[in-house]
Amino acid sequence: MRAAVYRRYGPPSFVHVEDASPPTPRAGELLVRVFASTVNRTDCGFLSGKPRLVRLFSGLRAPRATILGCEFAGEVAAVGSGVRSFTVGQRVFGYDAVKFGGHADYLAIAETGLVAEIPAGLSYDEAAPIVEGAHYALNMIRAAKITAGQNVLVNGGTGGIGSAAVQLLVHLGARVTAVCATAHLTLVESLGAERVVDYTREDFTALDDEFDVVLDAVGKSSFGRCRRLLEPRGIYVSSEFGAFCQNPVLALTTPLVRRKRVLFPIPKDTREDVLFLKGLVESGEFRPVIDRAYSLEQIREAHEYVAAGQKIGNVVIRVQAEMP
Repeated sequence: MRAAVYRRYGPPSFVHVEDASPPTPRAGELLVRVFASTVNRTDCGFLSGKPRLVRLFSGLRAPRATILGCEFAGEVAAVGSGVRSFTVGQRVFGYDAVKFGGHADYLAIAETGLVAEIPAGLSYDEAAPIVEGAHYALNMIRAAKITAGQNVLVNGGTGGIGSAAVQLLVHLGARVTAVCATAHLTLVESLGAERVVDYTREDFTALDDEFDVVLDAVGKSSFGRCRRLLEPRGIYVSSEFGAFCQNPVLALTTPLVRRKRVLFPIPKDTREDVLFLKGLVESGEFRPVIDRAYSLEQIREAHEYVAAGQKIGNVVIRVQAEMP
């Protein structure tokens, strides 16, 4: 099979497509023929090995999983013994940030893993980006215990996490203010944001408003800058470590000395969340935003584009040249 492989941490030039042996499904596993995957922040972090804390999970000196692609959409090609939930030929999507494998023709995943049937009417391109950004957003929303009626600001409303967060917050019944650039105001409004702030014309940290939660989906601001936006018991939650890894530190210290506090949740990967997101897609309440698509042979270009930090929503990798 073809696979995009890397064997040491570094820039996108370290990834190359080569022939590899396809995995064999063990008992309780599915063999999935991958039609589409994505390149996202998880993949970029594991490729670069930065921040270095990532290497505690990916391998201290060299990557353990040499084929990236934590998201996938494809067709069940074979099943191991004992599999009851899926059948050969079934269209599935999922997420695996431990073994990865989506940047290859085939991957194996446990039937009890983060995998589910693709909602009817969805293409492989549309199904591949359902989980990664949305599951980060979901973990942040749950950690902050956001409920209906709360006033929430999302910084970075067009990213994979931010565009998902806006839709998930609207589903919860929160009042959403989202921050983005001029070119994407209409897009973010279409996701359900009540108010959209153009950061190229207005400093969102100077808004004359108070928020229950500031959700920094791009990690480009800070608690210090956003503190004035928070109501007296407000919460700042970020998707990034912040300068000098300040956000994990502030998450430990601010609850002790301040009413306004920082959260830095460690995401949990659960199959229940995959099924929850599938249900929202089926009901029309969530749809991942897609920026562009690359072929597997263009994997370096895809990584370069995502690493530049300007993508809108998600970047899809078309693993197979022909889609069924």
